[in-house]
Amino acid sequence: MPRLTQALAQAHRSHGIQLAHYDTLTNLPNRALFRDRLTQALAQAHRSRGMLAIMLLDLDRFKLINDSLGHAMGDLVLKQVAHRLAACVRASDTVGRLGGDEFGILLGTLHSASDANLVAQKIGQSFSEPFRLDDSERYVTTSIGISLYPIDGQEEDHLMKAADSAMYRAKQTRRNNFHFFADEIQAPSSS
Repeated sequence: MPRLTQALAQAHRSHGIQLAHYDTLTNLPNRALFRDRLTQALAQAHRSRGMLAIMLLDLDRFKLINDSLGHAMGDLVLKQVAHRLAACVRASDTVGRLGGDEFGILLGTLHSASDANLVAQKIGQSFSEPFRLDDSERYVTTSIGISLYPIDGQEEDHLMKAADSAMYRAKQTRRNNFHFFADEIQAPSSS
């Protein structure tokens, strides 16, 4: 019986870890695990004097899907988004669901900012295909904000805020696009 008890205890711990670190709807890393991986990636990038990118994505007008089609259809869209995003990055990168309709992507070991640009374009291309919802199709777009280490900052919180700021700039300008934080600094304020 002790082996059965050990196996059950291990299964319970594994389930607890799954719940603590992964989003239950999409199976992607949640905000806590995403931040943990970011901390590790920043330490590695600092040691190797490398570059990495943080991409924050927000689905454009997602509330309309939930309001008009219901939360079950909204959940179906979120699962498909997770699958499409994971298909756009390398196995060594991290895609996480940070909450609601917000996703994060951590691109490690970049050669230049153009690597992040290519991933953002790939994501845009994948979103140009309709999302299948039971017997209908819907088009969903996303706005993406990108910050780069070490160009846009050295600290985790600063880089996350920079990517968030760039994402909101992408939403303000025309949605369905991406924006680098560095571009925001150089652009005159519209307020």
